[in-house]
Amino acid sequence: MSIELHRLISWFSPAFPIGAFSYSHGLEAAIACGDVADGATLKSWLTHLLRHGSGWNDCLLIVSAYNADAEAEIQQLRDLAIALSAGKERQLESCLQGDAFAKTVSVVSKQRVEGGPLPVVVGNVAKMQGIVLSDLLSVYLHAFVSNLISAATRSMALGQIEAQQILAELFPQIDDVATNALSASLDDVGSCSFLADLASMQHETIQPRQFRT
Repeated sequence: MSIELHRLISWFSPAFPIGAFSYSHGLEAAIACGDVADGATLKSWLTHLLRHGSGWNDCLLIVSAYNADAEAEIQQLRDLAIALSAGKERQLESCLQGDAFAKTVSVVSKQRVEGGPLPVVVGNVAKMQGIVLSDLLSVYLHAFVSNLISAATRSMALGQIEAQQILAELFPQIDDVATNALSASLDDVGSCSFLADLASMQHETIQPRQFRT
């Protein structure tokens, strides 16, 4: 296995210190109000996020950051990523993880990396370190979905075996979204995951709660 692939896998492993386990992306609020109540509704929720929500938009931001030629373009992408965040908590989630990712990579690789929203930082760093873009998108989405499934197992009656079945059933969706993003552009940015956006806003006030978002 190449060093680049080792590096990519390490970025999205649970050991990489970006605190991904602390965030539920609004899923905790969706579970609390009953919008996500079992394995079937969880799978539907995640599929919609992948195809029509932040999963899709994150991929387009990653591709654009990977292909950017100047710092000015990266800054514009940072601004766009923040604007696409549905509410304060989503912005916090993306920016804090992106800053932690940049800080860790800077120390490990001895290359200075600027922080910002996570997908922009990831795309920029991947280009610097020679990561294959198609691999990056699939692994990023895999980690995104895995983290949310892990959050669900801590918030609802979902066993680990059923959780892994849901993840396995989402593999084709992950690869399909990643493949489509390779031939898309920022003109294709957009979201219609309204329930997920509302859940992320409602999460600010729910008590008790386990997650930061």
